[in-house]
Amino acid sequence: MSGIDILTHTLYLIGAASFVLGLHLMNSPASARRGNQLSAAGMVVAVATTVVVLVQGPALTGTAVVVLVAGLLVGGTAGLLAARRVRMTAMPQLVSLFNAVGGGAAALIAIYTAIDIAGPSPSTDSSVTTGLSISLDLLIGGVTFAGSLIAGGKLAGQIPGRPLVFRGGRLINLVLAVIAVASGIMYIAGYGGVPILIVLSAAALALGTLSTLPIGGADMPVVISLLNAFTGTAVAMAGFVISSTPLIIAGALVGAAGGILTKLMADAMNRSLVSIIAGGFGTGDSPAGGPAIGGTGTVREITVDDAALQLAYATKVVIVPGYGLAAAQAQHQVVKLAQALVEHGVDVDFGIHPVAGRMPGHMNVLLAEANAPYQQMQDMDEINPEFSRTDVVLVVGANDVTNPAARRPGNSVSGMPILNVDEAKSVIVIKRSMGHGYAGIDNELYSDPKTAMLFGDAKVALSALVAGLDAYVN
Repeated sequence: MSGIDILTHTLYLIGAASFVLGLHLMNSPASARRGNQLSAAGMVVAVATTVVVLVQGPALTGTAVVVLVAGLLVGGTAGLLAARRVRMTAMPQLVSLFNAVGGGAAALIAIYTAIDIAGPSPSTDSSVTTGLSISLDLLIGGVTFAGSLIAGGKLAGQIPGRPLVFRGGRLINLVLAVIAVASGIMYIAGYGGVPILIVLSAAALALGTLSTLPIGGADMPVVISLLNAFTGTAVAMAGFVISSTPLIIAGALVGAAGGILTKLMADAMNRSLVSIIAGGFGTGDSPAGGPAIGGTGTVREITVDDAALQLAYATKVVIVPGYGLAAAQAQHQVVKLAQALVEHGVDVDFGIHPVAGRMPGHMNVLLAEANAPYQQMQDMDEINPEFSRTDVVLVVGANDVTNPAARRPGNSVSGMPILNVDEAKSVIVIKRSMGHGYAGIDNELYSDPKTAMLFGDAKVALSALVAGLDAYVN
């Protein structure tokens, strides 16, 4: 082994170690930023090392250099612009797009390698291991690419968020899965060559599309997490295809982390992964709706001044954010209100449900962007015991995750763990209308006698609450 080889393997090891340590730092909101930076630095080392390896190799042509530089510039510019310009409300569909790009890129690596093997002077061996890696890469990458595009379309509103089901859909999915697996087995056995891989790819793309369409909006956080795990697995398979250690390690880490997160998200909804993939849960946000069921059957409205006065007299307040907060871009206003209450001597926490919003950690990201103190962010298991000792719960745009109907059978949220906000002494809900959440049912919390509704845009209402609190205190 030459000195260049030793240096290359050492740098790849440093990059891989950065991935692992960065992922570990992401366990805590306080260190997540450093973890992200460390992982990014590891990827820079891996990419730079790969460039050096290519330059040292004999097969690098002028055309290849142009393509590589163009790819780096276009991809880097697109990523930078997306990170800076995409609004937080569009972050879930951006994550879905990134999943699609990752899965598609991994699948393209498999296709190119298969074409190379079928050529007159292949640079890759045609072993069973390589054939298996190519087949799995195409299958998982194709499903991820198509499924992520459909999920992103649902989140962006370009495809209806409700479950899109049709007769015989599950049977068709089963047939497509059988075709894809059978095509992969034939290729591994040495039959069919590139044409059979085209059949596999077409079946994978169709399977990704048809298996995501029936999934409703309420399951989107779990679906995004699952597709993220698929992306990581596809990237790991691509690493095996081209014998790239960094790709294998990075893909395995993403796949494992995404799989664990998917299990946690499914548990948070009390739904099995099989039932989520089968689809049918969630109809999408509805713009309007009638009075909530349960309780007295009526809704009590409150003014901004009354709400501000109630918050000012409270000893303990819990703020529950939901997608309505993200849609109104009101994260800075809600953090400003929390700070004002703390300065007034009120004990304030944020109660965060694991599936609030449209992607895993959506509310945590929003609040962190507005510099909310990490110690105030409490997850569902931590905050639920506190509600009975809370004077006022302020619900901002959260719907299904606060619905007491989940505690009784016979509806679409039955059995789903919720934030027990109805155990507090008083509840104030900021919402634009009486519209449904993604589960498509009325929220019984709204008609609870101790719940008051403050209708309006979250940003406007929260700004008015801050002003009202300031006027009262001063």
